[in-house]
Amino acid sequence: MKKQVKVGNTVIGDGNVTIQSMTNTKTSDIDGTVAQIKALEDAGCQLVRCSVPDEESATALKQIIKNVNVPIIADIHFSHKLALMSADAGVSKIRINPGNIGGVDKAKYLADYLKERGVALRIGVNGGSLDNAHKSKPLAQAMRDSALEYVSVLEKCNFYDIVISAKSSNVKVMLDTYRLLDKACDYPLHLGVTEAGLYHTGLVKSAIGIGALLCEDIGDTIRVSLSDDPIKEVEAAKDILKACDKYPYPYCEIISCPTCARTNIAVKSLAEQVEDMCKDIKRNLKIAVMGCVVNGIGESQGSNLGVAGGKDKSAIFVDGEYVESVANEDILQILKKYILEYKEK
Repeated sequence: MKKQVKVGNTVIGDGNVTIQSMTNTKTSDIDGTVAQIKALEDAGCQLVRCSVPDEESATALKQIIKNVNVPIIADIHFSHKLALMSADAGVSKIRINPGNIGGVDKAKYLADYLKERGVALRIGVNGGSLDNAHKSKPLAQAMRDSALEYVSVLEKCNFYDIVISAKSSNVKVMLDTYRLLDKACDYPLHLGVTEAGLYHTGLVKSAIGIGALLCEDIGDTIRVSLSDDPIKEVEAAKDILKACDKYPYPYCEIISCPTCARTNIAVKSLAEQVEDMCKDIKRNLKIAVMGCVVNGIGESQGSNLGVAGGKDKSAIFVDGEYVESVANEDILQILKKYILEYKEK
């Protein structure tokens, strides 16, 4: 178990994996930023980070925080002063990059300042902006050492409310770095593939990088970085957690076959309709939509509800037991009936 770090009303490192995203509005645009944060919260985001590139943005944080419920993190580069202003504005955590925030003296002053105000700190190392002292090393080792060097400075100041990230746009480097960090310290780790790209590519990279580590029980909070709407980052994060069996809330899972020449029913459209039908169900429920009997019967038997397609009629299963055969054109209606019955159990 990692150390627990409190960030507002959320705890990182308590065994659950928290979901983060980042606003892409101008932070100085208070109304626009508040609206985006509320939308992220509604989508299931638990921590929201705002970039603070100038004093106007740091000043705006105070009003933003008053109008939202989710803890706010200030993303700081280069300016030690902006970190202090953000802490005064009431943020729950500061993210700094050791590669550009300044020397040891500033780190000590920042640690004392944040400790007095109960503000956590994320040491956010980035493969593209390492400090010169570590650039001659292999990248994964360099990122680990950069993060831990800064940790040691903070620990000497008796500051321990620390979260660590060490992101790279290279998935292999990212994996190697986090595995090294996990062995080297017990601070909670913030996972992510940085600059992952557009939606499709970014989702693939993030699923591989974040997902592999989560399956090794490495990682305490995640952000899927996409050049897209931040809401999609939250949706992707939830899907990754579900795939890794790390999602803490009940949900309905639809499994379906990839289809082939043996397929007897319209699997894709049927699965889409079932998924839409179940999107608001808040209980653990697994439904299989399978196109034929080859694997369909076995997969349906392993689900709460399932259909195995046949030429004219398809078999319906409930809790692994065959219950009836129905005409293919009636599958959706029959499944709906069983879903509603199951929902009420």
